[in-house]
Amino acid sequence: MGMVKSVRLVALGVLFALVFSSVAVAAEKIGVIEPQKILFQHPKFEQVTKRVQAVLDSKQNEAKSAIEKASDNKKKAEIYATKKQEAAIEEQKLMAPLFKEINLAIRTVAKAKGITVVLDKAQVFYGGVDLTEDVIQQLKKMNLSQ
Repeated sequence: MGMVKSVRLVALGVLFALVFSSVAVAAEKIGVIEPQKILFQHPKFEQVTKRVQAVLDSKQNEAKSAIEKASDNKKKAEIYATKKQEAAIEEQKLMAPLFKEINLAIRTVAKAKGITVVLDKAQVFYGGVDLTEDVIQQLKKMNLSQ
């Protein structure tokens, strides 16, 4: 009976060794980025921000004008909420192409460097390859070819 127990322990040890070695082989190579820095450095960020501000100003003026004409507070609140929502939708539409380009740049850089996972640097306590500058350079390269 002692022999069977020993064989089981050895078999279990071999199984654990195989499982943990395959986990080590499948280990992810992690990259980190500073999303806000990348967004602010996007070649089209300033231009899109100006367009977003123009939309926000327009919606604010529309809301102000409509609120001045409304008599009760409930209607004023509805107008404000509607215009705020319209502005948010417009902002999202204007920013979407930037986010799409950033996503493509992150994927391109990560693939080129053999990175399998990319995380927000603010969420990582330690480690990871910082891809922020590489992504910014990739965005600039992508926008030169357009």
